[in-house]
Amino acid sequence: MSTSRERVVITGAGNLTALGTDWRSFRAALQAGTSAVRRMEDWQSVTGLQCHMGAPLAFEMPDHYSRKALRSMGRVARLGVRATELALIDAGLIGEAVLKDGRAGVAYGSATGSPDALLEFVSTLERADARALKATSYLRGMSHTAAVNIGVHFGLTGRVLTTSSACTASSQAIGFGFETIRNGHQDIVLAGGADELTVAHSAVFDALYATSTANDNPADTPRPFDQARDGLVLGEGASTVVLESLQHAVDRRATILAEVVGFATNSDGAHITQPNTETQERCIRMALDDAGLQAADIGYVNAHGTGTASGDVSEARATGAVLPEVAVSSLKGHLGHTLGACGGIEAWATIMMLRDGWFAPTLNLSNVDAQCTGIDHITAEGRTLDARYAMSNNFAFGGINTSLVFGPPPTA
Repeated sequence: MSTSRERVVITGAGNLTALGTDWRSFRAALQAGTSAVRRMEDWQSVTGLQCHMGAPLAFEMPDHYSRKALRSMGRVARLGVRATELALIDAGLIGEAVLKDGRAGVAYGSATGSPDALLEFVSTLERADARALKATSYLRGMSHTAAVNIGVHFGLTGRVLTTSSACTASSQAIGFGFETIRNGHQDIVLAGGADELTVAHSAVFDALYATSTANDNPADTPRPFDQARDGLVLGEGASTVVLESLQHAVDRRATILAEVVGFATNSDGAHITQPNTETQERCIRMALDDAGLQAADIGYVNAHGTGTASGDVSEARATGAVLPEVAVSSLKGHLGHTLGACGGIEAWATIMMLRDGWFAPTLNLSNVDAQCTGIDHITAEGRTLDARYAMSNNFAFGGINTSLVFGPPPTA
């Protein structure tokens, strides 16, 4: 393997979202202003729960997965493995020797493993009864369950990078995979993230007063950057992109979707749940520096934009300080907050919008909060732009910040 500084491209993508699994249907839903958020009827009876909404995904594993193959996979891992299979199909890599000869690795994340597996541990602790534990309890519940199940299922013998960093899990995974290939350590990295929707996850944000309670009007919430926003709504999904060295992609005559040109991640080092504008701004600037670009080169920013009171304000100020004239939108009005999957889904959507030249609006953004001005919000029916480079930003609990920069497929 080369030890020179490699250029990194994306040659395939696989996505499981509440608005579709392929770009054509996903874009159509964005253009139609479709919201995946709905009332979760089985949550109505949960005592003390304030938010009764979610953006669930209709999903079952295909029949070609054997019972033995599924045994170690909870829903999180199943979502990740299936999204990865779709990405490998898209990249033309299913069954290729490169996946098993040490040149291919995985970088993948989620907020947690599958909560139902964790319940089996709780039973042991609460009732002093170990009979609820199964041989696969830990394998389904561990934070790196998606990454290792992807590695095992596809026979990967390269690096395994795990990023259990909540809302930045998949964007960190893409970034770390990018750096791994750029530094010559792998030719291919399957990168992304997955998370499942559970009432427990929503209750966590409830306890932080961060969820929307507009339960009677689920299609009208969340409302990123809007003055009437009242919190986030959780969703679920998975996203995998195939990262590949440019030379390897050219050698096998792969179709190239985009080039990853820059990445940065840092931490606030301050409050565990309250965002910090200064360090978010620094992360954005670092990503531009890593890409060797100026602010004027960026044509679009896909915002984290969760619809929370402090998160939106901090992000708008950080983005506006660096990219005040760049068009910005968030997909969370359409999909809810998919936690560990959001960075990957948003990166994929950013790339595809960059290719099409059409950029989605922020759904439910009717009146921009005065504290969220200073950036060019895309609203209403979206916007056609002649953009060459785009940025996708995510910000997670713990003060973890990420910024990815994408460009067109190399021409030479």
